Amino acid sequence: MFCPQCGKEFTNRVNFCCQCGTALFNPPAPRKPLSRSRTDRKIAGVCAGFADYLDLDPSLVRILWVALVVFGGCGLLAYLIAWIIMPEEPLRQISPAPAPGVYTQAAANRGTVSV
Repeated sequence: MFCPQCGKEFTNRVNFCCQCGTALFNPPAPRKPLSRSRTDRKIAGVCAGFADYLDLDPSLVRILWVALVVFGGCGLLAYLIAWIIMPEEPLRQISPAPAPGVYTQAAANRGTVSV
């Protein structure tokens, strides 16, 4: 194992370089919570929620789910259970745009009016 910053070689696996202090590990990325999609839904957003959680294309998950319904028989029951159990994706907070003709702080600094 080599330090990418200073080039020091380590025989054991270490988290930080003892010479320059550079981090030598990648912390695991936090997992997204499993939730039903609010934006990409056909029926209840279950397939899109699974696709987002697994980083897959929602169309692929929908095709696999339909195949499970047709050939497995338990897909419809699983969809209904997932619909009931999975929470809906939280609403995204979007800041409202300023009304036309209203001075904003940035516009006041420039001496202009938002139109």
